[in-house]
Amino acid sequence: MNDVKEVRARCPYCGETITIEVDRSVEHQDYIEDCHVCCRPIEMTVTVDDRGNPRVTTATDDE
Repeated sequence: MNDVKEVRARCPYCGETITIEVDRSVEHQDYIEDCHVCCRPIEMTVTVDDRGNPRVTTATDDE
């Protein structure tokens, strides 16, 4: 079984839809990835439910 799934998310800066690859073998992930369009840092939070469905939440990296 392939544990990687492509998921769409929206950049909180420019609003563009981006596609990220999620490793579904890890239940919870927090990391920063640059937007492929505007190059700003996006805080990504990924959770995977019991059925292997990933959910991606995005936030700005502004302080």
